[in-house]
Amino acid sequence: FSNSVAPSVVAGSLQALELVAGSGEARQRLAANTVLFRELMEDAGFELLPGSHPIVPVMFPGEDGARLATRIADHMLSNGVYVIAFSFPVVPRGRARIRVQLSAAHSSADVEACVAAFVSARQACG
Repeated sequence: FSNSVAPSVVAGSLQALELVAGSGEARQRLAANTVLFRELMEDAGFELLPGSHPIVPVMFPGEDGARLATRIADHMLSNGVYVIAFSFPVVPRGRARIRVQLSAAHSSADVEACVAAFVSARQACG
């Protein structure tokens, strides 16, 4: 049958299902990293969109929010923390943000270093 799934796609899919079935520990670590990041960022005075997803929007509202989000993201990148700033037209005008994508591969120290980089960038960028 000419429209069948390629064997390599089937093999990859089966491997992905095996990984998902045995990844409970990784999901727990990811959830813990997300909670830790949210708590530390809120304690540091950053505004986050509510939720429990491991992609966490750090908000920079207002007229100058886009400029500030970009400067902070650039500052963080220069210090080895890769984050991306998003502003209009990708998100609504006045609702600029930096999206942080947490991972189960991050350690608690990595999460703490990311928060410290946000605090340092905010101080440097105003």
